[in-house]
Amino acid sequence: MGYNEVDAVRLARLYGKIQNIMEIIDQIRQAANIVELASQYTTLKRAGRRHVGLCPFHSEKTPSFTLDDEKQLFHCFGCGTGGDVFTLVMEKENLSFPEAVRYLAEKYNIPLPEQKRFSSQNKKLGEEIINITEQALAHFRKNLHNTNEGKEALSYLNKRKISDETIQKLKIGYASNSWDDLLSYFRRKEILPKKLENAGLAIYHQKKNSFYDRFRGRIIFPIFTEYGKLVAFGGRSLFNAEPKYLNSPDTRIYSKGKLLYGLNFCKESISEKEEVILVEGYTDFISLFQAGIKNLAASLGTSLTPEQIDLAKRFARKKIVICFDGDTAGVKAASRGAALGIQKEIQTQVMKIPTGLDPDSYIKKYDVNSFINLKKTSLSGLDFLIENFSQGINLDIPEEKSRVAMNIADVLKSISNPIRRSEYIRHTCENLNIHENELRSMIKRDMSRSGEKEKVLFLPAEKILLEILFRDKGIASRIINFFKEDYFKGLKGEPIFEEIKKTYTKNKKIPDFHEFKENLDKSIYSALSEIQFGENIPHTFEEAQDCIDTLKDRSLEMKCAELDAQIKKLQRKGDYEKSNELLSQKFEIKKQLTLLSQRNQ
Repeated sequence: MGYNEVDAVRLARLYGKIQNIMEIIDQIRQAANIVELASQYTTLKRAGRRHVGLCPFHSEKTPSFTLDDEKQLFHCFGCGTGGDVFTLVMEKENLSFPEAVRYLAEKYNIPLPEQKRFSSQNKKLGEEIINITEQALAHFRKNLHNTNEGKEALSYLNKRKISDETIQKLKIGYASNSWDDLLSYFRRKEILPKKLENAGLAIYHQKKNSFYDRFRGRIIFPIFTEYGKLVAFGGRSLFNAEPKYLNSPDTRIYSKGKLLYGLNFCKESISEKEEVILVEGYTDFISLFQAGIKNLAASLGTSLTPEQIDLAKRFARKKIVICFDGDTAGVKAASRGAALGIQKEIQTQVMKIPTGLDPDSYIKKYDVNSFINLKKTSLSGLDFLIENFSQGINLDIPEEKSRVAMNIADVLKSISNPIRRSEYIRHTCENLNIHENELRSMIKRDMSRSGEKEKVLFLPAEKILLEILFRDKGIASRIINFFKEDYFKGLKGEPIFEEIKKTYTKNKKIPDFHEFKENLDKSIYSALSEIQFGENIPHTFEEAQDCIDTLKDRSLEMKCAELDAQIKKLQRKGDYEKSNELLSQKFEIKKQLTLLSQRNQ
């Protein structure tokens, strides 16, 4: 099942029937212009009936990014990325398929049905969690302003120089220092504790067979998606409880390694400046945000993850600046973040906050101008890594220098862009005073160990059959009845043929090739994408049948080879009865091969 079917189901949960969603997807395909969309990311020139340009997915000097106006498809013959308008937007904007549908629908003024309201009789778990989370935030905000405890919390926030305006803007609240304040609030609404547990707001105590509030005596920072949907909370203890900062656990609607705190408030500024400053915690974000720095987001108090870097890249097209605490843990986390930024091939810088300070305390001790000036002295991500890996190391000792070089090589081997990687290698070698060839061979050795994938090559009959299946749905619907699982065993396209057969059996529909993107190995999908850019030579049913026969012939020959091996093994053991049975099977297969050969003469 590819993204059309899987995500149509997800979209249907929001907007209605799958049939309606598929109609909207078709409307978008008809309205969208892939040349216009791709022109947002690269400069295109017409070359015959196609357009070509430098690939927006990898760096290159010779254009290999090709668009077919008629088919509304793209393919890069350099990096292998390909697909349709949805794939293009998903890859460049780092969007899920439902998000890409919304993005394109808005761009081409195609109305989406209003989202279905929650059903009191049949609420889905995710919808329940959203509902409960929103009600919990209302309760936390009321606590902050309308209770004695809340007023003390408000006083604490004001002492931390967090203004009332910021509190309102960021929707900060307070969780009472009680084991069941939130549970009691929802109990009055006849909402069961189990549902609060599902939302990450309550914890089950097995020995007592009861629930208690997760957040107690804590300033509450609501966590939103980049689109402003409330999904979780972070809490800072006012009663010296451990941990000092507590986040919601992962739920049906929240995964903390995939979001950036404050991005919903700052994404426009980040997009405008094309760079983002990434800090660790809530108060770091709040202090900088309040000081007027708006191209900002926080990692929710954790080390940066690949998903968070990808999310940051969607809005910060040029640069990420990592600004973590100046202590040992902060430097370690900044190193991991810098390595990720380099591997994700975005310009990465690291600000060096003095030891003992964090962005929050730094800007309070000095001022926003000092922070801006400090940012100007940021190290490149690579220089920061070299400095950090060399800390406490005697580079005059070959073994220690080698260890530093190996650590850098481990980061650089993941860079796919050869020019970028080459420049990083050159810079590293200048800093460590080693020969480029030595570091290159180290990286090459690491890459070969990790096993870079070989280029996918379809068999000629396999390739032609795939062309027919995706280009002529009429022939495809007839030839699919001749499919046998054994014919495709061991082929590169085996998972494609299996999925086509399964989808057709279920829906009487031949899937589009774009629907395979999420379920295929990237190299196979790339090879499949490349097939779409062959010449549009008309095919016949007889050609398709010839391809099936060729693949059947191959399958039977493989069976004969397997039987030969088994027969020899049995004869060596003296088991002639069993070997004779297999000889009979082999004879039957040989008869089939003969008939097949005669038919194709």
